[in-house]
Amino acid sequence: MAAVMPPHPSAPWSPPWPAAARPPKAPPPRKAASAAECERLEQLPNVGPSITADLRLIGVAEPAQLVGRDPLALYRALAQATGKRQDPCVLDTFMAAVDFMQGGPARPWWAFTAERKQRYGVV
Repeated sequence: MAAVMPPHPSAPWSPPWPAAARPPKAPPPRKAASAAECERLEQLPNVGPSITADLRLIGVAEPAQLVGRDPLALYRALAQATGKRQDPCVLDTFMAAVDFMQGGPARPWWAFTAERKQRYGVV
């Protein structure tokens, strides 16, 4: 009986299923232009699947629940819930999301870095 040889390491990889058999990826949700039209966490500017999961982990299920919230308290709750120190840019993202839901313009999370450093110092 002949031995089956594995493919050469430099051979291109192909999935074990035909490309047409894979379901198409869902398009990412459209980002909200204002708080009034933001119905799902995924519609918040700067918020993708990872931050959406983080917010849900700490009890935030919909964008309206961010109004009046303290971004630092959200950041600390996430650190406690995960048992891990979170990167400070997560706090910047929470600041951006809370600001947006309170009527602020959509701004990138890094626009909040200087404010975070001034307001909270080292986190």
